[in-house]
Amino acid sequence: MTAVESRPAGVVLTPSPGGHRPFGARVKAFVALTKPRIIELLLITTVPVMFLAEQGVPNLWLVLATCFGGYLSAGGANALNMYIDRDIDALMDRTSQRPLVTGMVSPREGLVFGLTLAVVSTLWFGLLVNWLSAWLSLGALLFYVVVYTMILKRRTAQNIVWGGIAGCMPVLIGWSSVTNSMSWAAVILFMVIFFWTPPHYWPLSMKVKDDYARVGVPMLPVIASNKVVAKQIVAYSWVMVAVSLLLTPLGYTGWFYTAVALVTGGWWLWEAHGLLNRAKDGATGAKLKEMRLFHWSITYVSLLFVAVAVDPFLR
Repeated sequence: MTAVESRPAGVVLTPSPGGHRPFGARVKAFVALTKPRIIELLLITTVPVMFLAEQGVPNLWLVLATCFGGYLSAGGANALNMYIDRDIDALMDRTSQRPLVTGMVSPREGLVFGLTLAVVSTLWFGLLVNWLSAWLSLGALLFYVVVYTMILKRRTAQNIVWGGIAGCMPVLIGWSSVTNSMSWAAVILFMVIFFWTPPHYWPLSMKVKDDYARVGVPMLPVIASNKVVAKQIVAYSWVMVAVSLLLTPLGYTGWFYTAVALVTGGWWLWEAHGLLNRAKDGATGAKLKEMRLFHWSITYVSLLFVAVAVDPFLR
């Protein structure tokens, strides 16, 4: 019997007042609330943009301050997301061991922790980086918590499309932390991540769509066939690759970035069309191989943004 099956639906476990919760386990639980693996991906899109904005190596202290502030802000958003979603997290296999479900962290503690990180991160950015970055960071947090988690996620299959805007904001924050301004280069990279997010997340949603269906979250793979989802993935993929190539003709990047964008984008399109072909053939389960694109999407965005950072040194 699984942890989900062993308790009534919708019930979130909380420890008894006298329950023993080891200090080390508690620390790990609070760290888990911040979703460190997701934040790693956000920082991958922050630091390289700082190199592009600086057209060289940015101030090391500024990089560290921006990364730490970004971790606090994204961590606060993730903690508040888990606080709001603790009811459905308890019913999904993928999330049934999150700290607010197991009771390692109480709902009150999770709420206070998330709000504290939100306040501290905003002040950190404002006082140690600049206030433009602070407001962008706070805007990203509020968008993720309010617009995505509270409004879109349980109501529309477009949840990850528009909710993904929050995940695009680190690009703008990376640029603003260096220049205290905005640029078309930052907007283009923002749009790359915007069009990257749905075809990045939908393959994973295809894999775990039964989880989402169980709790009534209308992710696109829950309400549409694999073929329809794969077509959407291909459409977003083509736009993403096209947008990624705009930086060079506008003069922001050179040959190195262009070469990386073409090679990695071409491989992405190959994988996306492969997924579509398998879906058209009626493949399901392991034969669909949807996670191939999900894993490649992480490699793609990492390589593309490394190219963003390296390109200024090769022009």
